[in-house]
Amino acid sequence: QLQASGGGLVQAGGSLRLSCAASGRTFGAYIMGWFRQAPGKEREFVAGISRRGDSTDYSDFVKGRFTISRDNAKITVYLEMNSLKPEDTAVYYCAADCRPQGYSIARTLSAYDYWGQGTQVTVSS
Repeated sequence: QLQASGGGLVQAGGSLRLSCAASGRTFGAYIMGWFRQAPGKEREFVAGISRRGDSTDYSDFVKGRFTISRDNAKITVYLEMNSLKPEDTAVYYCAADCRPQGYSIARTLSAYDYWGQGTQVTVSS
């Protein structure tokens, strides 16, 4: 089970930190990802992090502004969002990829098995 939090309303140029708390002892075995879905648009990949946190992947539109991290002891994954833009407005979802070792960070929704409920991020201009 995944529980996302930390969303809210922020002005352009501001920052937010999203958290995704997981349950279960096998959190460290999962690749974790953040996705987002804006109104009328498809859900899209934002960032992903490997099981140990030593590898990350970002979509071009957030590269240099967002940082994904994880704390396996706290079974939590984070998304630090800086220099936010109005186009970042969306519902943000965390997700867990439970495929076995050997798979790298995926950008496709179908690779992820568990999803959080989403947290709304609104960036005003």
